[in-house]
Amino acid sequence: MRLSRYFLPVLKENPAEAQIVSHRYMLRAGMIKQQAAGIYSWLPLGFRVLRRIEEIVHQEQVRAGHIPLLMPTLQPADLWRESGRYDDYGEEMLRIRDRHGRDMLYGPTNEEMITDIFRSHVSSYKDLPLTLYHIQWKFRDEVRPRFGVMRGREFLMKDGYNFDVDRDAALHAYNRHMVSYLRTYERMGLTAIPMRAASGPIGGDNTHEFLVLAQTGESEVFYDDRVTGLKLGARDIDYDDRDQVAKVCEEFTTLYARTDETHDEAVFDQVPEAHRKVGRGIEVGQIFYFGTKYSEAMGATVVTKDGSRVPVEMGSHGIGVSRLLGAIIEASHDDKGIIWPEGVTPFPVGIVNLKQGDGAADAACEGLYKALRAQGLEALYDDRDERAGAKFATMDLIGLPWRITVGPRGLANGVVEVTSRRTGDSEEMSPEAAVARIAQIYAGR
Repeated sequence: MRLSRYFLPVLKENPAEAQIVSHRYMLRAGMIKQQAAGIYSWLPLGFRVLRRIEEIVHQEQVRAGHIPLLMPTLQPADLWRESGRYDDYGEEMLRIRDRHGRDMLYGPTNEEMITDIFRSHVSSYKDLPLTLYHIQWKFRDEVRPRFGVMRGREFLMKDGYNFDVDRDAALHAYNRHMVSYLRTYERMGLTAIPMRAASGPIGGDNTHEFLVLAQTGESEVFYDDRVTGLKLGARDIDYDDRDQVAKVCEEFTTLYARTDETHDEAVFDQVPEAHRKVGRGIEVGQIFYFGTKYSEAMGATVVTKDGSRVPVEMGSHGIGVSRLLGAIIEASHDDKGIIWPEGVTPFPVGIVNLKQGDGAADAACEGLYKALRAQGLEALYDDRDERAGAKFATMDLIGLPWRITVGPRGLANGVVEVTSRRTGDSEEMSPEAAVARIAQIYAGR
């Protein structure tokens, strides 16, 4: 993408309304524009990151054996009356009435609708286990939306729902989601710690939140700092192997890690003092096992192997897709701007032409741009007639992981400069070697 033809409305000054780093940089980098309190338009740069995050979530859900679908944003109130949540959910639910006087709502979550879909089409244990999920816009009418996309009213969320014939199978689904979420966050360059949490309006006894440590986090967290060193890495996980999946979950949940809602001071005191930490965290996902809470209320049953009919065992599992952008920025930035991890960056590399209009520099940049494209990599080429300092400031602000700088002086020696946004380290090499280096970094992503 040539920057001269792109829509990137960057701001030089910090917006007064932005209280935290992610909100400030998302506005300054031209990623979002507020349309109303807690409601944003996603401008091209922000939309590219949003789609990359969404694709990673899709890939890891499918890898775990989960099946995508898409449910509507508007839901009939009668489904929520069946479950008993319509009056209990509170003022965060946006309730509306259509022209025929029917009560509707803008869905904050989809337990009732997915249960209705299930009971309409599944009646036998032979069709289980089953996990369905979608990535869809939600609305919760927050009393005080703030912090940009971190606590907005409209947000993009992945929510998935498992259906199983018994508790053991449902708990395996819970574990399966935990492992798939751990891999999802790692691919985004995040350390997201599963912490025992409270269930809130979803219900259920078993629930973990996934939190990214950040000073701006809304939740106070208590943890053994050794948990931050745990990684899945490139492990080959068989999601049908209950023992293997359970062992991974045990590995990531044995060390103490809890939110303030479930914190137990007596248990925390047993953690060696050197590893006992208190901090703040940003919630980026949560998994729930709630058994038959919805299936009993809404008549979602299956015939078992012995011919009896039982309510199906269920759980729900969410990832805050749009919130993740804010969390990644909070975890990965400096005083110049964003530092995107390679897995979610809007563009893999930026090309900066130090002397636009110079024949050799223009030709070299065009060659790099085309060579990278041949490798399946779309660079952001700053071909504007701007001073070098302005171009560097824009690249630092939007946070692309790598930058190739092209200028007449370097080209006279047959080299360009490749710079890491994260470390600031630069290395001179031939244009061909620069393309090979970037291609190697992104191989397999």
